[in-house]
Amino acid sequence: MAVNINTGANIEDSISTKELFREYDWYEKTFSNIVQFASDDFFTKNFKVDFIGLSKNINCLLKDESCFVTKIKINEEYDMFFRLTEKAIDIILEKVLGKPKSRFNINKISDLEAKIITAFNSCMFDALKAKMGEPDPKQLKRTNFDMVNLTFVLKDIDNVIKDAGKVIVTLPLGLLRPHQITSGGEKFANTDFPNSEIFVKVIMGKMRFPLIDIQNIEQDDVVVFENSNIEHMTLAIQDELLDIHLNPNMDLLIPEEFNERGEDNMSANLWDNIEVEMNAEFDAVKITLGELKNIEDGLVVDLTSLYNNNVTLKVEGNPIASGTLVIVNDRYGVKINQVIAPPAPKSEQTEEEADTQEQIPVPVNTNIAQNDTEEQIVQNGGAEVEGDEEDFDYSDFDLDDEGL
Repeated sequence: MAVNINTGANIEDSISTKELFREYDWYEKTFSNIVQFASDDFFTKNFKVDFIGLSKNINCLLKDESCFVTKIKINEEYDMFFRLTEKAIDIILEKVLGKPKSRFNINKISDLEAKIITAFNSCMFDALKAKMGEPDPKQLKRTNFDMVNLTFVLKDIDNVIKDAGKVIVTLPLGLLRPHQITSGGEKFANTDFPNSEIFVKVIMGKMRFPLIDIQNIEQDDVVVFENSNIEHMTLAIQDELLDIHLNPNMDLLIPEEFNERGEDNMSANLWDNIEVEMNAEFDAVKITLGELKNIEDGLVVDLTSLYNNNVTLKVEGNPIASGTLVIVNDRYGVKINQVIAPPAPKSEQTEEEADTQEQIPVPVNTNIAQNDTEEQIVQNGGAEVEGDEEDFDYSDFDLDDEGL
């Protein structure tokens, strides 16, 4: 019998999900090998069957999927159901009968095809029946929720990557005695957590700076974040941002007369008007869960390790300079120790070098170069690889007044 299951409505499960969590291990170990053995016995090891799901609600397992259903009686009161999705039947029939001329349609299944699937379900039934116990005489009358559904994924053993179908076996709970995982006691004491440490990222501040100022950053310069506050920073834990209150270390205070740069005599150009956002981040620091709880309670936390920690200046996620934390008046700043991405000077090419390059042809295989490029795009997926941050390239922002 072919049936189409529609799961548009939300049907709440009357059985506790926590109970299924504790029983999952028993169901997997008890029935996985049985169903695989039945498949190997009937189809001579042509399919791989993996247990992937346990549910009391059949509707959550089949979403707008047609399936072939076989009902087999265990005794006068209990039945066992087998549901094979259209995809699972297609995989089985193609392996057994060969590749069809047209796409398989479960609503047009032939008598021969139906007999093959029904016989396979009977083979599974014979293997599973041995695991059915006797009904509990104290059990109340059966209800609509005393069944459990085991979901298996079926794949062609010669093509396990391409296609997969579902095999769902429905068993009566009245004949099962599932074992639950029991706790062996507390694995952690509550006193262990406050002293446990995690890595967090501390953001000193963000601010928009003229691009020409960023391009001219040099060692020993001091970059002041005017919108920073010496009593506040931001703590980043994964995607969560927390405002942390600090006791500022006034030993970091430096006079305001720091490397003031005189105005350039260059004529005004577009560099003077372009601004980009630059942020300052500390290297990852450790903090205990106890300190984290205090932060969430709004208490002041003394993160002494920050004051000896390296600060990195980033533009669009790319590091451009690093330095140490300082305080200028009531604002945080960074004294530059290293410029990570200085603009590379362009060397002029002599006529002799140009002539030499023209005399030495460079063989280029266009097809190979193109294939290599395409392969690289596929591997990287157009996304940045975490941990391999590219240096900031100022040449990306070069503008030519005459080209406007």
